[in-house]
Amino acid sequence: MEEKQEVIIPKAEATLKYARISSRKVKIVADLIRGKDIDEALAIVKYAPKASSEILEKLLKSAIANAENNHHLAHEKLYVAEIYANQGPTLKRIRPAAKGSAVRIRKRTSHITIVLKERD
Repeated sequence: MEEKQEVIIPKAEATLKYARISSRKVKIVADLIRGKDIDEALAIVKYAPKASSEILEKLLKSAIANAENNHHLAHEKLYVAEIYANQGPTLKRIRPAAKGSAVRIRKRTSHITIVLKERD
């Protein structure tokens, strides 16, 4: 029998859970940096005029630090292999409305994950 040798591709990731921002808002900026080199991704995130760009910049820097320090990956070869934002739990609040009624306010949260890999 022939044994198949699995090639393990080194990757580094960073996850932020319970971010107080809707995953829909995060996905807009996440789509811009998916597949880009990290220096280009940092530039995009730094100057994107979106609420999620500040959160993503901090998370991207964390993922880069994980890659360099924990996994010993080269900074020049890194790129954003995966980035996704899933919906977290929703905080439900109530706001008084007209005629003695109440309106439910949904404060959404999200779980954001960034995975970095080295280019060949």
